[in-house]
Amino acid sequence: MKVADRERREELKEVRKKKKRKVCAFCVEHSPGPDWKDVARLRKFISDRAKILPRRVTGNCALHQRRVARAIKRARIMALLPFVSE
Repeated sequence: MKVADRERREELKEVRKKKKRKVCAFCVEHSPGPDWKDVARLRKFISDRAKILPRRVTGNCALHQRRVARAIKRARIMALLPFVSE
């Protein structure tokens, strides 16, 4: 019984190690960051309920995640993005 448990734990460790780490899309492209007028790009960072997706989902770095959130909020105020889902 204990041997099976140990084998199962080792398999789970291997599965966890194989996950690919997400990288920030803005850092990879060497772009200055998100712009509130680029609605098509900002839509990638909001859910179907129009909520801002967290870093762990999008893979953004902390700096660009803050800038994405600020750009989404500005686009909402300018009525380019919805505050709530339709």
